[in-house]
Amino acid sequence: EMADSRVERNAITFNAAVSACEKGTQCAQALQLFREMASSCVEIDTITCSAAVSSCGKGGQWVQALQLFRETADSRVERNTIMYSA
Repeated sequence: EMADSRVERNAITFNAAVSACEKGTQCAQALQLFREMASSCVEIDTITCSAAVSSCGKGGQWVQALQLFRETADSRVERNTIMYSA
C-alpha cells in the first residue's frame, strides 16, 4: 500500500508502519513491510527488526520471530532487549 501512496519510502516511514503492525499484532503485515523495505534498498535498522520480531512474538508466530531474529545475525543490525524478549 505504501507504494501506491504518496508517502516517501524511507527508514522513518517504514519503521512507523512496522511499529504500527507490532502494536496491532499484525505479524504478516509487519513481515511484508520488512521484506519490502529490504527489497526497496532502504536500510533496515534495530528499530525495524525489533518491531518486526516483537510483532511476530505478540502474534504467537514464534517460527517467523526466530527466523527474523536469526537473519539479524547476518546483518549489521544491533540486537537489543526488545528483540531478545519478544
